[in-house]
Amino acid sequence: MANHRKDVFAKVTGKAIYANDIKMPGMVFCKVVRSTIASGKILSIDSSEAEKVPGVIRIITAKDIPGIPNQPCDRPVICGDRVRYIGDAVALVAAETKEQAEEAVALVKVEYEPLPANFDPMHALDENAPLVHDSGNTICKWRTFRGDAEGTFPKCDHVIERDYVTSRVQHVCIETEAAVAYTDQITNQMIVRCPVNSPFVIRKTVAETLGVPYTQVRVVLAVIGASFGGKNYDIAMASSRAALVSHLLGCPCKVYLTREESIMEGTKRHPIHAHYKVGFNDDGKLQAMQVRLVLDGGAYKSKTFPVTTRMAIEAAGPYIVPNIDTISTSVYTNNVYSDALRGFGSPQVDFCSESLMDEIAKELGMDPVELRKRNMLYEGCTSTTGQHMTNVTLDKCWEALDGAAKVEERRKRIAEYNACHTGTKKGLGIAFLHRGESFGAAGQGIDTASGMIALQPDGSVMVASSIAEVGQGGANMLVSVVHETLGVDREKIHLTPVDTGYLTDAGPTVATRGTVFSGGAVWKACLSVREKLTDYAEKRLNTRDLIFEDESITDAKDPANTVPLLTVIGDAFNNSDHLNSLGYFAAPPFDYDRSTGVGDAYWSWVYGAAAAEVTVDLKTGSVSVDDYFAVHDVGHAMDPDEVEGQIRGGVAMGIGYALTEEVDMKEGRIRNLNLENYILPTALDVPDQIHAIALEIPSEIGPLGAKGLGEPATCNVAPAVVNAIADACGKRIRELPANLERILLGHAMSK
Repeated sequence: MANHRKDVFAKVTGKAIYANDIKMPGMVFCKVVRSTIASGKILSIDSSEAEKVPGVIRIITAKDIPGIPNQPCDRPVICGDRVRYIGDAVALVAAETKEQAEEAVALVKVEYEPLPANFDPMHALDENAPLVHDSGNTICKWRTFRGDAEGTFPKCDHVIERDYVTSRVQHVCIETEAAVAYTDQITNQMIVRCPVNSPFVIRKTVAETLGVPYTQVRVVLAVIGASFGGKNYDIAMASSRAALVSHLLGCPCKVYLTREESIMEGTKRHPIHAHYKVGFNDDGKLQAMQVRLVLDGGAYKSKTFPVTTRMAIEAAGPYIVPNIDTISTSVYTNNVYSDALRGFGSPQVDFCSESLMDEIAKELGMDPVELRKRNMLYEGCTSTTGQHMTNVTLDKCWEALDGAAKVEERRKRIAEYNACHTGTKKGLGIAFLHRGESFGAAGQGIDTASGMIALQPDGSVMVASSIAEVGQGGANMLVSVVHETLGVDREKIHLTPVDTGYLTDAGPTVATRGTVFSGGAVWKACLSVREKLTDYAEKRLNTRDLIFEDESITDAKDPANTVPLLTVIGDAFNNSDHLNSLGYFAAPPFDYDRSTGVGDAYWSWVYGAAAAEVTVDLKTGSVSVDDYFAVHDVGHAMDPDEVEGQIRGGVAMGIGYALTEEVDMKEGRIRNLNLENYILPTALDVPDQIHAIALEIPSEIGPLGAKGLGEPATCNVAPAVVNAIADACGKRIRELPANLERILLGHAMSK
């Protein structure tokens, strides 16, 4: 199938305009003076030497902010009297050129009174722990409590306890954070052009910084050079700083972060410490589980709350556990702060639960697949949170995986290889997946989206939605929804640019919600217009049982009885009618008890299964992922090429999480501030064969039966790879990444 993405040509030819490509007459550049200590009071800022640098226009501090620098416990645009991590913004330098601004930044002298700092999340709640915020070091705590886990453990045939640790990793988009801000001379609105997955969130933050109504700020999306979750509050900072400088100086301003600045300041995936205690019987059936999760939220809260709640809900994996006691606790530290990164909390607990299942299987001498099959969710079962599960397709995912990977045959080939090789060993790892779509019952905010379509007299269609195209193909998905629902040729469907001044809010493009919510809103708008077109077509075809396809409306029972779509559109306009519709999609009320975490946690769930074959070099500890199979139930693949690309990209990112990626920190300072020392997987580290297998079992909720895929594609990769390593060499890695040192020595080496 040909790829119909409308953004491809501009991107591959270099014609796409990213934020850092924007040039405007009189534009100034803004650079940030950053804290060099992790915790302390700001006593004084001496900018006298910096002001002497040619081209420097102004040094800006928190006292120059007309609005508010931040909401309580959120990262400030500029710190007022206190810094909380190395990289916090202390002042801004505005200059005629980027180089002049950088020179001046180095000359600003800041005097601090250092305060005790807390870098260890496991001790953040100790009685004598230094406070990161006056409100205390607890960001939030979430519990899932059902049955009697503690009382069940003594009755189990087996009880084991395991600890798992995941690493702090970063988004590493090719495009770093950038924004350009200027005032519209006609409307007097502040215009911000930036790459962001939540344009209305940026509008809010900029408006608060400037102290103006939301309607005085317009956020216009530039082309986005990837996000993975990071182009949200990081962009809010860049946008607010650019807007502040522009507001104070009366000229356009650009903020652009170097890779080092992006790594120092940018948000990271939450690292966690997890303790699992699980009780099970000789037959492998899980009876009880107690889970304690500690998340390092870093210096500010950001999206830590929804990440924490998702972990508490999904901690046991896609399995039936009748007695559960999970507490997920996020804490403040003086480390760089954490936020959403592709998976929104799922990759961490998926690594834990899927590793645990293999460890249980080993304890019992049971096939790890058989163990999973005896415990996995099935249609009509009751989940860990007490939710009655429907549309469960985990069994179908496993069947498809086994059919493609031929697990038993593969195991025999691996055994034959291992019998003949002493320096290297092969292994096979399996991992299952379930993931709640969108924010869920425990999430924050109102989970809604809206979208509009307008059919034109010439048969073309204008689609308006604020979904952000972050590389996932969201814009193409909307085109497919219109094309498949109304039969309009793809080339005649056009999307309006994302501009908060003219569009309604579709919510953030995060949490596996883009297809279901933004696509669902546009789908509802299409159905409304389709109903009106059916009214007019009925007058010509004498039936309402119609097919909209290939620019025609046809009798479903008589293909010869047909009329061109354009003719029916003409009938509507000739009757002074309109063919516009605003669609609205919202999550329903949830039957969920927040005090116990019991009830309907998510409106809908997605499922998957994966198999990784690896080779481990026993002398060096290096791991080669030789073959990878990824099955995901996508509901309806609007563009199979796009689906395959999503899965492949998710696997590549998951391999980095499993084997190489780790932000190296010591006492709050990041020691690998560039990509020379932060090890990303390259094309040589990704298997030649990534078998992307998409099941299409339609959802009862999503547009045309579609389900989300962007985040699930990466969630269960790390446990599949780590389970394969254990199968190959017998070494169980419980701390990510499973790099050379941990495999060869059993622990990380001090840098």
